[in-house]
Amino acid sequence: MCIMLHIRRAGRALGFSRPEWALIGITALWGATFLIVHRAMATSGPWFFIGVRFLSAGLFSAVLFRRRLHGVTWVEIGAGASIGAAIYLGYGLQTAGLQTVSPSESAFVTAFYVPLVPLLQLIVLRKPPSRGAVFGVLLAFAGLLLLAGPGAATIGLRPGEVMTLLSTIPIAGEVILISLFTGTVRLAQVTVVQLLTAGLLGLATMPVVHEGVPRLSWAWALPGVGLGLASAVIQLTMNWAQRSVTPTRATAIYAGEPVWGGLIGALAGDRLPASALIGGALVVAGVLVSELPFRRRSVQPPAINAPATAP
Repeated sequence: MCIMLHIRRAGRALGFSRPEWALIGITALWGATFLIVHRAMATSGPWFFIGVRFLSAGLFSAVLFRRRLHGVTWVEIGAGASIGAAIYLGYGLQTAGLQTVSPSESAFVTAFYVPLVPLLQLIVLRKPPSRGAVFGVLLAFAGLLLLAGPGAATIGLRPGEVMTLLSTIPIAGEVILISLFTGTVRLAQVTVVQLLTAGLLGLATMPVVHEGVPRLSWAWALPGVGLGLASAVIQLTMNWAQRSVTPTRATAIYAGEPVWGGLIGALAGDRLPASALIGGALVVAGVLVSELPFRRRSVQPPAINAPATAP
């Protein structure tokens, strides 16, 4: 409690808003779910699991917001479908890649979405990120590379690594699309559509890649449904918080996912190497630095002495 109080005070001193605290919270939730997904892949194919996870999330959201779904517009359907397609591709390709590459390699390759977001923000939204946000993202990116470990540096072009690399584009695209549609769609409607879209696309991919339905097992059923509820909370929070948080700033916060995962692993008994601790510190520093304004100093013209007047 005392530590959390100091963190909250530090956040207020740096100007953290409620939406930013919400993004920090869902990032911690992301870090906590990595081990669950990794274990579920032993009994389920990636696209089936994506389908179960996001259909569960979509149905839960539809029940939760059932009174608000009347009169959904085509704009909201289009926005939700676009974001849902990005979620489907990002989560699906990353999960499929984890079947053949190690978690450290996956973390190394996935980290490349972090510098993509400021570039896409400039191209798509026509809004250049602030200096502080860019510097914070660069710090977070460097920290992610250290967190991945030295073994991740030996990256080849195996199918799993290629799929993981391709996943960085829709992962970055999701962040941009949420900000793009901010203010033009209603929160509940677009959240339900995007989650159902991601789930249906996941199941539709199964026959294309010749993936069969796994045997009924609690090993994938409980994680699939449980993470579905978590995904509903995560996506709803992202849609709400990014109404006021820029994509680059949000990405600096999202980069803390492996830090939270490492902390949870440490509590479970894992020992973190020094490079991982330094990497985690850089990610946290990136989040804090990205809030700083880094304003240019205004150069004052030299004072000109007025000529003396005769008495």
